[in-house]
Amino acid sequence: MAPRNSRPGRRNQVLSREQIIATAIELLDAGGEGALTVRALTERLATGSGAVYYQVGTRDELLDAVTEAVITAALAAGPSRGAATPGDEIRLVALALFDAVAEHPWLATRLLLQVVRNPVGPVTVAIFERIGRQVGALGVPRSSWFDAASTLVHYILGAISQNARIDGDVSDVEPDREEFFDATATAWQGLDPEAYPFMHAIAGQISRHDDREQFLTGIAVVLDGLTRLG
Repeated sequence: MAPRNSRPGRRNQVLSREQIIATAIELLDAGGEGALTVRALTERLATGSGAVYYQVGTRDELLDAVTEAVITAALAAGPSRGAATPGDEIRLVALALFDAVAEHPWLATRLLLQVVRNPVGPVTVAIFERIGRQVGALGVPRSSWFDAASTLVHYILGAISQNARIDGDVSDVEPDREEFFDATATAWQGLDPEAYPFMHAIAGQISRHDDREQFLTGIAVVLDGLTRLG
């Protein structure tokens, strides 16, 4: 009698948590949160749902795990050495998060949810610790550390989210960036100049602005205000 074979197409080796998380990130990058289903994940991994639940738990727990994995990798670069200032280190962290969301647009929503819903989670703690240490080094009074760090984190996450494509907020067709800003500039220029003088003044600037540079300008403004708390 022939030996009983395992199900065709299924893996014989045990899947690791890292393999599952890496595959989940691939699905999220390709299609957003809607693309990450247990069925899609098990088909991609050629395994059963039990293996996924055993390693990472529910879908929400998996989303938390992939968020932690991406943010941990983004923040892996330690503080730069030499003559780096606290402001330099804050910009380093801020740009690491900005670039991570630019590479993984689905991350914007998950990052905000982590900070809001899980203040003791590894993502929230890691971000606040990296930012907070530099707030102290800036000379901000200890009594204002929480307010200062929170202001920076809220600005960073808010600006990142505004620049990201959030699932459900836009159509399936990504608008051309240049066309979008040109159309916006034209619309602003069409406003009544007496009623909206400021909008007319900045209409020509919107098409030329760089999101990353604008993000850094915001960081500089916040840092300048924080140094005045000392």
